[in-house]
Amino acid sequence: METVKVNTSQHIDIDYPVAGLGERVAAYFIDAAIFVAIYFLVIFGGIFGSFSGLGEKSIFIAVVVYLTCYVFYDLVCEVLFNGQSIGKKLMKIKVVSLDGAQPSTGQYFIRWIFRIIDFTLTANLLGFLCVAVSEKKQRIGDIVAGTTLIKTQPATKIEHIAFHPTDEDYVPQFSAVHLLADRDIELVHEVIRTYYRTYNTELIYSMAAKVSEFLGISIPEGMNEMQFLKTVSSDYIQITSRAV
Repeated sequence: METVKVNTSQHIDIDYPVAGLGERVAAYFIDAAIFVAIYFLVIFGGIFGSFSGLGEKSIFIAVVVYLTCYVFYDLVCEVLFNGQSIGKKLMKIKVVSLDGAQPSTGQYFIRWIFRIIDFTLTANLLGFLCVAVSEKKQRIGDIVAGTTLIKTQPATKIEHIAFHPTDEDYVPQFSAVHLLADRDIELVHEVIRTYYRTYNTELIYSMAAKVSEFLGISIPEGMNEMQFLKTVSSDYIQITSRAV
């Protein structure tokens, strides 16, 4: 499974799976279906407008607005909504740079311009073919812009989730966890989820080292790094729940 490393604000690299052809095609057709629906609404509105005395002018304006929205839809959505159109949002995929960073406006613009080659001039075939055969699942526009699409919310089994309710009589082992913030525990959670997808042990070692250093504690003898992170998570939940 191809992945892209996304560097978090805490400088932990997390592997996100690259979106495959199926997700991309589904997102494409969702967006296309939206415009098909709008098209019929425009036609209906234009016919209704002609009977209202607005005539051809109303139809012309509606068509111009429709075509403008259609042409710039992907570019505007990706710039304003962090690399996602409605279709991408529903399919839980997004555009990122190959280094895992959020693309610049210039990168979004390049991949938008190349839609002409990937889709318009080749009846979608070139874009879909490139995604199917390229290593990082990129179309031509992605290759030139240095971007790809990743899955933002991969499925995770319940037994892999670090956040779980603790018993009322649970006794925290690390009282210093109160120094952490919600976003820190969320990152611990994400690292553990990523490990179960990729089995990259370096993520666990790195995260455990950073947490233990920040809290000023050592991992107890007989407790491995994964157990340490899960215990920190459980301790945090128990301690913060008492403060509510």
